[in-house]
Amino acid sequence: MVNYPNNKKVNNIIETTPSKEKKVVYNAANRGMDFEHAVTLTCSFYDNENIALFSKRPTPIKILKTDYKHARILDAVFEKQSNTDYNGIYKGKYIDFECKETESKSSLSFHNIPLHQIKHLKKVLNHGGIAFFLVYFKLLDEVYLIDASIIINEYEKGERKSITYKSIKENGILIKQGYSPRLYLIDAIDEAYFL
Repeated sequence: MVNYPNNKKVNNIIETTPSKEKKVVYNAANRGMDFEHAVTLTCSFYDNENIALFSKRPTPIKILKTDYKHARILDAVFEKQSNTDYNGIYKGKYIDFECKETESKSSLSFHNIPLHQIKHLKKVLNHGGIAFFLVYFKLLDEVYLIDASIIINEYEKGERKSITYKSIKENGILIKQGYSPRLYLIDAIDEAYFL
């Protein structure tokens, strides 16, 4: 039994469907969630091991209508866009980073990077924080850490509509993948920023 705030008791029953009936639908809303899930698992690993503290930043919402009797949100809208995906601290340094996934083998489109994220990461850099992108090339199964200043510079030049895979590979750090942690993020941060 589960006790909800309205004192209503509900049996804890979980319905399952056979795996062959499950269908994964990919769209702009859930694209990249497997990658972000791997990053979240990585962050949890480093927190549990007391190595670093990184948190997924929630997207702020404005609640429009609630049902207090049944303890439910009935209607809500995104209040504003979130700045970046994750932030935290490691070895006394503030760190802020954004995760991007691409199915292209040759580039990361700047259409995937909103201007407000560029502005936010510039502020982090201006205040002496560490700011970077984690870029996942899905078809190559490669994840790179690339300093935000490199992407910001290319973005602001306006000469291209993307940053090339070659540029990310030459200027970034290839992140080793494993089981625990899923991504060897701290190794890449240490290498990139000499921590």
